[in-house]
Amino acid sequence: MKTFDYEENLVESLLCKLKLKEKFQLLTGYFFFQTHTVPRLGIKTFKITDGPLGISQHSSFLRKNTYFPAGINLAAAWNRELAYECGEAIGKEARAIGRSCVLGPGINIGRTPFNGRTYEYYSEDPYLTKEMSIPFVKGVQSQKIAACPKHYVANNQETDRYTVSVEVDERTLHEVYLRAFKDTVEEADPWTIMSSYNLVNSEYVHESSKLLKEILIERWGFSGFVMTDWWATAKGDSKNKEPSQSPPEIAVKAGLSLEMPKGYLYEHKRLEEAYRSKKFTEKDIDELVRRILHVYVKVGMFEKKKLLPKGERNTKKHQNLARRMSEEGIVLLKNQNSILPLDSDKIKTLTVLGSNANKKFGKLLYGGAAAVTPPYEITALKGLKEKCKGKILITENPSDSDYVLLFMGLNHDSPKKIMSDKTIEEGIEFGNESEKMDRKQFGLSKSQINLIKKTVTINPNTIVILINGSPIAMDDWLENVPAVLEVWYPGMEGGRAIADVLFGDVNPSGKLPMTFPKKIEDCPAHKSERTFPGVDLKVYYEEGIYVGYKHYDKKNINPLFPFGFGLSYTEFKFEEVETTNKKIKTIHGTLEINVKITNVGNRAGSEVIQVYSEDVKSSVDRPKIELVGFEKVFLEPKETQIVPIEIKGKDLAFYDVSSDGWNLEKGDFILHIGSSSRDFHLEEKITVIN
Repeated sequence: MKTFDYEENLVESLLCKLKLKEKFQLLTGYFFFQTHTVPRLGIKTFKITDGPLGISQHSSFLRKNTYFPAGINLAAAWNRELAYECGEAIGKEARAIGRSCVLGPGINIGRTPFNGRTYEYYSEDPYLTKEMSIPFVKGVQSQKIAACPKHYVANNQETDRYTVSVEVDERTLHEVYLRAFKDTVEEADPWTIMSSYNLVNSEYVHESSKLLKEILIERWGFSGFVMTDWWATAKGDSKNKEPSQSPPEIAVKAGLSLEMPKGYLYEHKRLEEAYRSKKFTEKDIDELVRRILHVYVKVGMFEKKKLLPKGERNTKKHQNLARRMSEEGIVLLKNQNSILPLDSDKIKTLTVLGSNANKKFGKLLYGGAAAVTPPYEITALKGLKEKCKGKILITENPSDSDYVLLFMGLNHDSPKKIMSDKTIEEGIEFGNESEKMDRKQFGLSKSQINLIKKTVTINPNTIVILINGSPIAMDDWLENVPAVLEVWYPGMEGGRAIADVLFGDVNPSGKLPMTFPKKIEDCPAHKSERTFPGVDLKVYYEEGIYVGYKHYDKKNINPLFPFGFGLSYTEFKFEEVETTNKKIKTIHGTLEINVKITNVGNRAGSEVIQVYSEDVKSSVDRPKIELVGFEKVFLEPKETQIVPIEIKGKDLAFYDVSSDGWNLEKGDFILHIGSSSRDFHLEEKITVIN
């Protein structure tokens, strides 16, 4: 209570002393990643940094910092504790460089594999997304650093991202695209939120009273402040110096507190003119500034430095965390005849090939704003050389090698020129996964596919390791290779993590956070040009709530690899499930199921117990199954554990358009329990009795 009183009193005291001109200044950025100051009142600049994957070089005075694995890698770990540790470490690194806000996590839904920023985000599923986001935000803010979940909302493509309008129905908007933001706000209390570039139903988010004031602030109780994405009010282009054509009072009334990186919509003269014309009142401005000042207090801008958490960066602890994150997120997709793990005592030579074998991904702005430049980066080749030193000879000749490791996948390269379909078909490298661009094709380049096919004919012991950040097609080559590892963008310690998994020092435990379709046409977003990338600057979300695995289940489409899939070097047996109380009374209620599981193999390893709900009888159309719970458990060989998993009433609910709210109808639900969305071993019936 005393802390709250101090914060409240300080904010109101400052607000009373601020001149209107100074309040206007606080509503806009001053220099790229900083805000205006008011020296006479001790209001310092609020320093911001990009940071979903670590502290970015371009927003930290060109400093090199710990480069953590991509967001999709963290989600593939299905480990809430790991998400908290990552957020905490990034918060400490932000504190160490004098920043007060980290722009992250990115929690947009993976609607299409073609989105250039899918690698930054978590999942196609809103439940998994929010279960990663909540601990990440809590971890960041444990260091008195503001987290900034982004991009609010429905920023699911880079094509025309500054001007495209997402046309989406109300239920889908709430149930799929707003849900992770909602639960993150309600359970983690993020101190800032970033609005997206795109429009939603023909309205810019930063000007939307519905999305900001009514839903985010009033309905969810968001107490922080909203900032724009950079240059969003100048049509999203830093080279476009035209002021926004919208009147500033729209955004003021909607609840936009901070325009970055400078004032276009909130340009000082425009604000003064609108104020004199009584388009808004000083009370309206006070509400926006009050939110900013509350965050300034929370991050310690008015405290002595010695009283704040002590930051740290590029420590061994953070580097080890980056390595562990990479290890836990690696997904074993195929392992025919248990060719993996490799036995170093039985191998004399190992061939390492592929465009990603020795490629570094931690470079300035490489892939966009999420880029982090580390003090060093262990590539796959370097990690293998360390592992094999003095034991195994690494060569480039597959014909006389015991095994061949092919490092394939995607990258963040920008196109050197406009590529035609012909050049893409010929396998020339082109822009892949990056901010400001979407992918152009679903499969690997032709040169990579040819290398896989050629190598397998020379040496059948060929293992493909994919370094990428979103699903890719494999129909041209998957049947020909005995093993495939998905390692995502693994961060600065990725090479060591990959080597540890290949040789069995680490048992892979990652599970896919996105469905891998066989062909892009199977993806619900790729029904037509209307649904992706859109026509006439509108993209239509015609698939509704059926995003990801929910679509494949509804249409009875077999994916290449289902959501939640991932193999292990050991085997697990789901023994039984017990529930003491099989009833939930309200949407706010919970129950606990206990799953008995045994590691029946000969290696220690982790399994992710996944729980999906089936609404037996509903008044509305619902997906066949929906993820509602999971827990990751580590087991020694032959060890058995009983794992408790909490099921919340709100996660069983659907968004009811008729009542404009979430609805948990009474009746029976079946909980399907297994190791992926298409591999169930147990089930339990529960009942809602509200």
